Amino acid sequence: MSEYEGLTVRELKELLAERDLPVSGKKADLIIRLEESSEETESEAEADEFEEEFEDEFEEWDDEESVHTARQKPELDDELKAALSIRADQKKKQPKFRRQEWYRYKRLARSGWRKPHGMDSKQRKNLKYRSPMARVGYGKVAAARGLHPSGFSEVLVHNARDLDGVDAASQAVRIAAGVGGLKRLQIHERADEMGLRILNRRDLKARGDV
Repeated sequence: MSEYEGLTVRELKELLAERDLPVSGKKADLIIRLEESSEETESEAEADEFEEEFEDEFEEWDDEESVHTARQKPELDDELKAALSIRADQKKKQPKFRRQEWYRYKRLARSGWRKPHGMDSKQRKNLKYRSPMARVGYGKVAAARGLHPSGFSEVLVHNARDLDGVDAASQAVRIAAGVGGLKRLQIHERADEMGLRILNRRDLKARGDV
């Protein structure tokens, strides 16, 4: 028997109002709504504990591994600096976009955003107590769109030859995920000669890749 069965309709509506949930419908509907809300709250609490435990894994690091190197800075004009500052302020106000049922399964909590599907999906219906969906209205200032937080424009490279033509003043290098240790070392050496910044530099010797 549900803990809400013994309450009156008025008491149920008061509880719903406190949780900022709709108060319309029959008593059975009110009870179901409260039970779903309670389940959601408990699941979110468990997810928060999970996030705290694995906080370091969820943080978005610039580099894949901590390597002490001098970081090159981009040459930015005043307009672009202002755009980056506005984008940073916009990001602070943006909610977290979480995958549907992320609070139930660790693998979903670790994965990125996916558009919810399903006729009865509560997130797709945009119910209040579900996490928000990514929408066009959350877009950032256009002048800084696609830029790294530092202000660099990212260039994906697969080998040292791809570094030719990269502008050290406005572009930074990101090495593709499938590149092996020897090619990475060649890219590191070539980028250092050209004064290019590598966004995902690794300590290859510590990893034993070379």
